[in-house]
Amino acid sequence: MQRNRDGERKSCRLFGRFNSVLFFTVLTLHAGTFEDFKTSQNESFQRYKDERDEAFNTYLKEQWKAYQEYTGETLYEKPKPKILPKTIYVTPPSLGPKIIVDVKPEPKSNIEQKILIIQKPVSLHKDITFSFYSSTLSFQTPYGLKQARFYPNTQEGIASFFDKAASSEYQAFVADLQATITQLNLNDWGVYLLVNQLSAKIFEDTDDAKLFSWFVFNKLGYAVKVGLTENNHVVLLTYSKKMIYSTPSYMLDNKKFYALSYYNKRGAGNIYTYNQDYPGSVRPLDLALLTLPNFPVVKKSKTLAFNYQGKEIKVAFDYNQNIIDFMASYPQADYDTYFDAPMENETYVQVATALKKYMDGKRISDTMNFVLSFVQHAFVYETDQQQFGREKSMFAQETLYYPGSDCEDRATLYAYLMEKLFHVNVVGVKYADHMTTAIQVPMPGDAFYLEHRRYVIADPTYMNATIGQSMPQYRTVVPEDFIIVKAH
Repeated sequence: MQRNRDGERKSCRLFGRFNSVLFFTVLTLHAGTFEDFKTSQNESFQRYKDERDEAFNTYLKEQWKAYQEYTGETLYEKPKPKILPKTIYVTPPSLGPKIIVDVKPEPKSNIEQKILIIQKPVSLHKDITFSFYSSTLSFQTPYGLKQARFYPNTQEGIASFFDKAASSEYQAFVADLQATITQLNLNDWGVYLLVNQLSAKIFEDTDDAKLFSWFVFNKLGYAVKVGLTENNHVVLLTYSKKMIYSTPSYMLDNKKFYALSYYNKRGAGNIYTYNQDYPGSVRPLDLALLTLPNFPVVKKSKTLAFNYQGKEIKVAFDYNQNIIDFMASYPQADYDTYFDAPMENETYVQVATALKKYMDGKRISDTMNFVLSFVQHAFVYETDQQQFGREKSMFAQETLYYPGSDCEDRATLYAYLMEKLFHVNVVGVKYADHMTTAIQVPMPGDAFYLEHRRYVIADPTYMNATIGQSMPQYRTVVPEDFIIVKAH
């Protein structure tokens, strides 16, 4: 490609050496030929809309290397117990001042924004229309972009696909996609799902779809690469600074790239790929869910029930099924992702209001133990293997939704409620086969110091236990890790 351009520029310089008489004579006699020449020259310079693409496409044609696959790591060293111990409930001392729980309603503006998304009209001038978590989305795919193909099924075919895509009028398409991402308030995982679903709508061939996703991710600024398996199929590789569990990965330039389409599956094996990032596209995929996406509301309802000191207490709430389905799509992320994520505002307000009836006017230690009892007894204990057939940490919203939950799911929910209701510091406490929580409160019992602060164990999985009681088998065990919960 560079040789052609250099040749064209040399031709221009030689052409300029003709005298003016001869120049205009040639111009008059061969006007059509000259116009063709100018058009060809202009197309050469305008072929790529992004100055980064020519050098990158040249790089794609250079020698690729083989990279070894690393098997995805698991969250727990040992299997979690299928049956957990119970203790005899002993009424704890009432400590601290009497309180009135403050529950704030959902801001009206959030509801109005969701309604606007539901009513968004579908353009008749766009060729791709599909549903994404009940949002009807439509895009106009540039003709040249749709013509890109992975052919031949080799490294040369990948460079050819990129060449065709980069030469197309893709800018308006990417801008429209970016506007949709902003409107739906998608985090990186939402972007990943949207781009891949859109790619599958445009291309029937899986390899073509992956290459299209790769091209778009790079234009959005993400550090995403592609590789070839030994049987010449495309593998999409996504860079993440944080661990993504049960997912095969590859080390490229001292950075870990994950083959997310192989999550919880047999891997792709060793692959051939390149090392250099697309210029300027170095953004890692971050699975953090700090705000929820703006999906249309598919409202469902649920009622939880548990017994507390001889009373049956019911907690009814509504939830958006689209949010549950989105959370269910997650690969196994690090614990910060789950502990730091918000709950739907409407769900939280309804749950908190139902619990508030039994907390107002009580001493703060009694209210915290009441919430602990709620998380212990409102759900069936099931390990992830029993319920899902794989390891799956839940967001607090999901723990309320699913009938069963295990230790880290309950820890996430209890941590969320403690921080949100009482504004106390909370940490997740991880052992080799167990997860619990601890709170920074001046209460007696099993405790430890972290960053010069005293945290008291509050175990949502130790049935009938109150704050300060650890499971016996963990009282002398040093935890593997602590997860500091951010304020919501």
